[in-house]
Amino acid sequence: MNYSYPYPHPALTTDIAVFTLREGRLCVLLIERAEEPYAGAWALPGGFLRMDETLDACARRELMEETGVEASVLFPFANYSEPDRDPRERVISAAYLALMPFDQMSPRADSDAAAVQWAHLDDLPQLAFDHADIVDGAQKALRSRCEAFEILFGLLPAKFTLSAFQGAYEAVMGEAADRRNLHKAVLASGLVSETGEMSQGRHRPARLFCAAGRP
Repeated sequence: MNYSYPYPHPALTTDIAVFTLREGRLCVLLIERAEEPYAGAWALPGGFLRMDETLDACARRELMEETGVEASVLFPFANYSEPDRDPRERVISAAYLALMPFDQMSPRADSDAAAVQWAHLDDLPQLAFDHADIVDGAQKALRSRCEAFEILFGLLPAKFTLSAFQGAYEAVMGEAADRRNLHKAVLASGLVSETGEMSQGRHRPARLFCAAGRP
């Protein structure tokens, strides 16, 4: 049986804030819109929900189609539903955030994106729609999860030093952390395991860790 209701149906979209670390600074992935509205403006990757997919599937598909980035884990954090947020029609957006190590992805412009870029959170260009609010909301959601530490693994390579972990924590929180207390808390959390290896490079060798349970 087909049903018909005398109520207008709003469109649904997803918008995705992908964060990474570049030179110790937290950055978000942006696309340049190739089509109106806001053609030529920078925005978060995202797009309209298809009738045969879930919101999570839509977010993954749009991110892949527009940037070539495949996110293994997406965190929904808010819905945006101001009546005039999109000039095309009544659109409600489900917002997601993702974290990925910089060296594990190579974003490229595709689909209706003219270009892609990483933007530092303290130097964002003017964004289309209400995407500045979404980026701000994503950063706040990330900080609220950061106190539990586990989400930070998304910004780090498979093996990392405690100093690198601290760098990721400070970049997200936007302030310095007490080294001794932070390292002690991380080790006591049970979330990290020693690999038995040492870092190599210009700096003094340091113990390498991984997420607990990770091979």
